[in-house]
Amino acid sequence: MSTLSVPLTPQLEEMINRLVKSGYANNKATVVRKALQMLDDEQAIAEVLQAQQEVKEGKVFYGDLEEIAKKFRS
Repeated sequence: MSTLSVPLTPQLEEMINRLVKSGYANNKATVVRKALQMLDDEQAIAEVLQAQQEVKEGKVFYGDLEEIAKKFRS
């Protein structure tokens, strides 16, 4: 596991300290790890929602992926 040093604004540092004191996490590193995981989850959800929207708009490909890829290469 690697370590990353990141400068924080006083507001962010206070928020992290508050989250640790409230029991949200055992320490500051865990707060940051949880925040990064939530960001990753949020991005995955956004991608699923985007895909659903594209399906509604008819922007979907059906068929053999290799054949579809050939059409884009030409």
